[in-house]
Amino acid sequence: MKPVFAIAAIASALALSACEKYDKTVDLGIDSHHLSQLQAGIWIDPHGCDHWIIDDGAEGYLSQRLDRYGKPVCSGIGAPGTTVGQFKNWVPDPI
Repeated sequence: MKPVFAIAAIASALALSACEKYDKTVDLGIDSHHLSQLQAGIWIDPHGCDHWIIDDGAEGYLSQRLDRYGKPVCSGIGAPGTTVGQFKNWVPDPI
């Protein structure tokens, strides 16, 4: 039983070593940009609370909008299920 345990331990160690952490603030698509260069809009969920939304054409990003205390922001800026803002635009790199 020891060889099976050793093989399983080696296999799990190799699998865990393949896990790579990456910077989630960078768009990893074909035309990658730092997320600070992309323009966010607001999507209003069915409960009326706001979520930041970014769409660069190939990928999309969504994050709940929170106040400084960590509570959801429900601004009433639009009807539930709608979006507000030019979230499909991105700011090009400075020349």
